[in-house]
This record gives sequence, C-alpha cells and structure tokens, in this order.
Amino acid sequence: MLNAAIVGLGRWGQNLVNSIQGKSDKIRVTLGVLRHPENAREYAQTQGFPLVDSLDKALANPAIDAIILATPHTAHAEQIIACAKAGKPVFTEKPFTLTTESAKAALKACADARVTLAIGYNWRFQPALQEIKRALNDGRLGKLLHIEGNFNGPSVYRVGKEHWRQNRDEGPAGGMTGRGVHVVDAMLYLAGHIDNVYAQSSRLALDYGTDDTTSMLFKFRSNATAYLSTVIATAETWRLQLLGSKGWMEVGDVQHLTTWTLRTCFFDPANPYVHPQPQTITFPDTSTEREELEQFADAVKAKQPLAIAGGDEEHNVTVLEAILESAAKGASVRIS
Repeated sequence: MLNAAIVGLGRWGQNLVNSIQGKSDKIRVTLGVLRHPENAREYAQTQGFPLVDSLDKALANPAIDAIILATPHTAHAEQIIACAKAGKPVFTEKPFTLTTESAKAALKACADARVTLAIGYNWRFQPALQEIKRALNDGRLGKLLHIEGNFNGPSVYRVGKEHWRQNRDEGPAGGMTGRGVHVVDAMLYLAGHIDNVYAQSSRLALDYGTDDTTSMLFKFRSNATAYLSTVIATAETWRLQLLGSKGWMEVGDVQHLTTWTLRTCFFDPANPYVHPQPQTITFPDTSTEREELEQFADAVKAKQPLAIAGGDEEHNVTVLEAILESAAKGASVRIS
C-alpha cells in the first residue's frame, strides 16, 4: 500500500481522494496539505487523515511514500522538482506544466532522482478510448484521416472574478488548460505527435477573466488532421470522433466522469451508396481516476518511469505553447 500526501483539497483534489480512499488496495491518502487547513478539516477527518500547511512538511515526513498534486497550474513544475529532490515519487494533475522549458526541468529532476512522475490524463483509462486504439492498430478503422474534438462547458461562470482559474497566467488559451489538454492527450494517444498548429482564442462572454472561446486546427506528423474547440461559456458537452478510411468511431456526452459508450459506423466498399446505421458499444463501469492512481502506485513499486523526456506529456505542453503563439500571431506554427 502506497501512503500518499495530497496537496490541494479543492473539488478535484477531493475527487481524487474519493476515488481511492477505502476502495484501493494499492494506494491511499494518509496526509493532506493545504495552506489553510481549516478549509478542509472536516473533509479530511471523514477520510481519516490529518492536515499540514506546507508541502515541505509532507516531504520531510518519512511515512509519506509519494505526493499527489492537485494545485494551480503554475505551481506544478516547482513542486515536482521539490518532490524529486526529496526522493518522493509524484503524481500531478494536468496540465503538466505551462511551458516546455519547465516541463523539461521537471522531467530531468525526476529522472536524475530516479523517482516516478505521472500526469493525470485519466482519459487513457477509458475502455472506449482503448477500443478505438485497438481499432486503429488492427486496421478496422483503416487509415486515420481526421479527428474532431470539443470539450465545452460553463467554467467561467462557476468561479468568481478573483479565483485563480480566472487568471490568464493560470489559464492561457482559456479552456485549453483545464479541458482541451485532455482532448490533445487523447489525440496524441491515438494519432501520435502534432507537427503544425493554427489557433484563435478570445474572451467574448465576460469582461474579465480568461478566454472563453478557443479553436484549433492540427496536422499530425502522419499527415492526418484534426480540429478542436474549447468553449467555456456554454452548456456542458464534449465529443471526440475519429474518421478513418473504413469508417468512424465516436465518443461524447454531457458527463465525462463516467464510463463512456462508443458509437461506430463502417461502410461496405462494395456498396458505397448504402448508409449503414451506427452501432453502440457499452463497457463495464470503471473509475479512471482510481485506474491512473493505481498505475502510478504500481510504477512506484516497480521503480519504473511513466512521464519521460520527449514523451506525450512533454509534447502536450509544447502543443499548448504553439497554440498560444499561433493565437497571438494569427498564423500557423510549426512544431520542430
């Protein structure tokens, strides 16, 4: 059993705790870190762990085997490096970092200290997404041509003007940092790395805060293409559809913290004028948050790396940087 300290006990931090506490035989939370412990003291008591007011206290605690970060985006790199220097494996919520330079520094620190680093891209543990991956690998979808994605909702209305999520430094390109990075990670998982980005981003709904409407065009190194939108001043919805030379596969709904269903449609090359009806595939319920944290626990036990230099986690940060550069310049950006 991996004994972990969690840093940050807001809505998502509590969601991570709820996914494993008393439910996993691989990892549990035994300490919480919060600048103002009184804000979550009752919750921590119900979950059976004490609170401290600094990460340093958790890093100095020999009973803590690993750290879980559910903190503001700009804090991740510095906190990851501190964990590495203390010899503590670390799981951080997405986005990993906001710059490629800081991502490289965090990855190097963990590699030098030989501690496991994991990033919270829980979509990869969705059975539906794994089935799409298998369909690409075994040829059922044919050659991947294009991906369409969106991840939208009323995020800008959920927090006040002074909340850190309204800070443009914490949320560059609006919904990309909180939502869009999930879709980009799914695209990287399915289609490989991105070669070219064109983006536009603006704030239309409110007169303060981060951008609420961001749209992007991607070209992958495979020459497949994609588009993605993150509109965070509208009703909740998300969607990911892959179009291959033999058919398409699609996931999407209002909720995303559930086990997804998968819609598929394939055509008969001998009868291209026939319009086949889509089929729906369901999967057994799974907790992707528990799955990702248990994968982290397994990797820590085996002393294996997860996020590595040059991997998808780093590339995702580079894509975000390219989105910001493209939106600022009004021109496409090539990722070298």
